[in-house]
Parts: sequence; C-alpha cells; structure tokens
Amino acid sequence: TVMQQGLAATGWRADVPADIQRAQAETIVASHCGQVDAATAARMANAQVAREWFVAQGGRDIARHFAAVLPSSPDPACEEEDEMASAPPLYRIEGLTKTYGEGDTAVMALRGVNLDVPQSAMVVLLGPSGSGKSTFLNIVGGLDQATSGHVHFEDVELTGLNDHGLTEYRRHHVGFVFQFYNLVASLTARENVALITEIADEPMEPAEALALVGLESRLDHFPTQLSGGEQQRVAIARAIAKRPKVLLCDEPTGALDSQTGVRVLEALDEVNRELGTTTLLITHNAVIAEMADHVLRFADGQLASSSPNPKRRRPGDMTW
Repeated sequence: TVMQQGLAATGWRADVPADIQRAQAETIVASHCGQVDAATAARMANAQVAREWFVAQGGRDIARHFAAVLPSSPDPACEEEDEMASAPPLYRIEGLTKTYGEGDTAVMALRGVNLDVPQSAMVVLLGPSGSGKSTFLNIVGGLDQATSGHVHFEDVELTGLNDHGLTEYRRHHVGFVFQFYNLVASLTARENVALITEIADEPMEPAEALALVGLESRLDHFPTQLSGGEQQRVAIARAIAKRPKVLLCDEPTGALDSQTGVRVLEALDEVNRELGTTTLLITHNAVIAEMADHVLRFADGQLASSSPNPKRRRPGDMTW
C-alpha cells in the first residue's frame, strides 16, 4: 500500500518498462517512506538506469528520486535547467503592440512588449485588470492579431500568419484553459476530452489525460456530478490530450476557493513537470508566482518586469 501511494503521488505510468517500474517503486519507497535503505534500493533496482530513462522521458521530478540515491550523479533537474537556459526560446516577442479602436477613443492595450519565453517553462503572469495580460495571452495563443511587432513560435512568425495559419497553429500546438470550464453538459468527462482527441494527430487516450490530472475514477461522470475543481481538471485534461507544446491558462482558479484552486494548480504543475509543456498562467494572486520558473509583471500595457524564480514551489506548499 505504501508503495502504491508513493507511485500514485509521483505520477507512475503503466507503460514504463517492468525493470524501471521496480527501480522507481523501490526508490520512491526509500526516499519518501524510509522503508528501504536508499543505497540498497539503488543497487537492487539499478537506479542509474532508471534515472537516465526518466530524464529521457522528461520526468524531472521522478528522476530527482534516482539522483537522490546516487550521490555521484548530478541532479537531473539542474541539468534540465541548464538545458532550458541554453536552448532556443519557444517564443520570441519583439515590439508587440495592440490598439483597440481609433482616434480619440483608441485604447493601447500593449505598448511594445519584448520577451523570450523558454521551452518547458512554467511562466506566471501578474498584473492588475487592464494591464494587458489577457491581450498578450490571446495574441500568443493565436486568438487575436497584433497591431504591430513580431511574435515568433519556434521558427514560425505568428504575426505573419493568416486566419487559416493561426487556426492550424492553435489546433496542433496550443491548449487553452479558461476561468470557466466550457464543458458539454450532456457528455461525460471522458467524452468531453474525446472531443479533442478525435481530431488531434497523435493524442493521448482520454483516460490517460484524465488520470494525469487525478480523475481516473471520474471518467464516466457528467459535469453536474463533478465539483468545480474537478470540472476545471477535466478542462485541463481536454487541453493537454492533444499533447500541445504550450498551455495557456487565463485565471484557471479565479472561480474556485483556495483549497480547490490548489488541486487545479497541482494538475497544471504536474503537466508542466511530467510532459514538459510550456505553460503561461495568468493570475491576480501573487502567491501563485511561487510555483513558476519565471514571473512576468504587466502594468499599463507594458512588461514592467521579467524575473526568474530561484526556488520553485509545489502548489501544495503555498498558502494564501
């Protein structure tokens, strides 16, 4: 039972090779529960092989367990942070502006934003209402057009695409999570996620996506049978089921109480850590910035500050 709880808490996957499963199980028990001597677990399970396998799969947090029982090995999280810093950014944004209206009634929502967004980063956007956060997210997500400036996604200039090009970009690369869940009331959780998987190129199975956000026991429940937090996690599963490179979240916890909000943030945190999905998350709650790799602060349509977070925290460790 202890082993099963440890595996569930750290994102065990059924498709992991059997020898790696054993390595993972023994090491999780060793590091979390104190049931097995860590050095013995490493020898028994060949933790070095397991660690390398999880690093290759992008499982940073699980790989940390193997680094912990192998003192001679560098922390894979540190290795990935170095790689993140040296890798080309996922987004390059130059001189981005957005103006609504004309003449005396014109409103300048963005005023020359310049920014690089690293690959696989968790980025939290802060700022008061009207500061330009949502406008920025909508342009990056291909939902709106810039007035001027450039947005590059990998080697594609989004600001040069027509409507069809932006549709293809959204379809293949972007997942959206909004404050309100937008679930189809007559469909189960599994069926809501299948709406995306049936048109995606290489999607997850709906059950796999729902399990990743902790809803493996709620597959056949309708939205009215789910709590607000569970409905939002279904929306997250739907967004990630097509395996997007980027997940854009606009106030995903805004309609939830703090305890439920933490569960939703834990689901987003797990997706980012385990799948390496670059995540941009808008919030008015400054505490949520503690779970970020990078924090952006907007004010009056400008990027007031852009700073790394030296110590990223788990949502469950945050209080507000």
